[in-house]
Amino acid sequence: MTNPTVCMDVSDAVELNEDYGLYLKPIARINVSVQLPQLKCPGKTISNWEVMEKIKNMIKPHIFTSLKVTKSTLEFIRLEGEAENKAIIKTLISRLDSKSIKLSGFSDILRVRSAEAKIHFPTRHDMASYFRDAKNINEMKPGERPDTVYFKDLPTRWFSSRADPNKDRPSQTVLNRVFAVFGEIRCIDIPILDPYRKQMLESKPGTIQTFSFGQDLTFEAYIQYKEYVGFIKAMDSLRGMKLMYKSEGDKALTANIKVDFDKTKHLSEKSIRKRKLEREKLEVAERERIEREKKEKEEEERRKKEERRQQELEEQIKLRKQEEKLQRQEERRRDREDRRREKQAAKRKREEEEKMNLKLAKDERKLLVTQRKLDSLRLMTELFKNVKVIKLKEDEDRRQAAIAEQKRLKAEEERLHKLAEEKKKVEAELRKQEEMKERERVLRGRLLQKRKAAQERQMEENREELRKKLTEGTVRLKSAVVLKR
Repeated sequence: MTNPTVCMDVSDAVELNEDYGLYLKPIARINVSVQLPQLKCPGKTISNWEVMEKIKNMIKPHIFTSLKVTKSTLEFIRLEGEAENKAIIKTLISRLDSKSIKLSGFSDILRVRSAEAKIHFPTRHDMASYFRDAKNINEMKPGERPDTVYFKDLPTRWFSSRADPNKDRPSQTVLNRVFAVFGEIRCIDIPILDPYRKQMLESKPGTIQTFSFGQDLTFEAYIQYKEYVGFIKAMDSLRGMKLMYKSEGDKALTANIKVDFDKTKHLSEKSIRKRKLEREKLEVAERERIEREKKEKEEEERRKKEERRQQELEEQIKLRKQEEKLQRQEERRRDREDRRREKQAAKRKREEEEKMNLKLAKDERKLLVTQRKLDSLRLMTELFKNVKVIKLKEDEDRRQAAIAEQKRLKAEEERLHKLAEEKKKVEAELRKQEEMKERERVLRGRLLQKRKAAQERQMEENREELRKKLTEGTVRLKSAVVLKR
């Protein structure tokens, strides 16, 4: 179901029930087909969005309230557009049919075809054929004859009771008042209002569920008229129509709804009686379940109460044992404290003796370390003097070696410079020889061309002279064909 859309043009709306702001508006829908070019480059695609934008631009200043792609193949794209008013359908078709559009990136022109869309709605012939050919139907009984209209995708809020603050459930009274305009209603069924309907369907294996439960936006309904005239009047009035709701602020919304005649004998006496029996069974089962849950709850409470009493008794025993355990732990703790104090006193005495011995050992070690440092300083001074002398000698040797290396590098650089100049002279001589050869080749080519042109002129003059002689008849050509006698 499409969401309700805002409607700006209400000129062609037909009143359904003014008290609830409900109207019927004709569906203005056209089909547009765009012939696609053959895609020659692999990976190249055509944008449906670009095609839709081209179609929208072609109908300006008119607009589509909705435009969607219904079918897309390699040969064509089929779109369905809906307009605000049915009066402009011919104008839209004239602006689209047999016209052409061009897409970016494609050199081919796309052909556009347009026609008014066919609204799928049962005709009187369809209904008459169905009830004539259907089996196990008694047209004398309600629900088994053409008297029930099936509605789908009705907006819930539009049919909710004004006394309902939430407006999340449809009202059977409102539905009756709205559609009673076509004739007196015998029976109405709104599956979403039956709390047991879902269980009825789930209890039947292999049954396909057609009702929507737990959805607040739309609902389904069956309306049975007392007279055939009311049923026919409702079907004829709803054919090709969508539902429109006008609020107090003159804001109009439209919604596409599905309307069909009942083919399932949903409101026949047999079906109603069967649903009633199933509902009664489910109600009995529900009461039994509630009673069983109540008993289980009472049994659970009694069991929990017994468990709590047993738990309290166990807690008391546990507390008494914990108190005895704590008392024993306190006695052991006092004994451990006494032993610990004695151990600590002995430990402090040992530590004081160890500290005194350690202090004497540290003093002796400090004296020994000081003596060793003095000896090390004298030894290091002598070593540094010797190292300084050696270092000065090495620096002088490195300086002399650096001067010699610089002289060698300078001589090598001069030699390389001389080699480079000689190489440039040789390359210049080679380029000069190449240029001489190229000029000689060009001159030779020109001479050959002149000679060839002279030969061609001579041949042309010979052919022209021969042609003149043939024309004057002075020369007779001999045939190469010999006839057989």
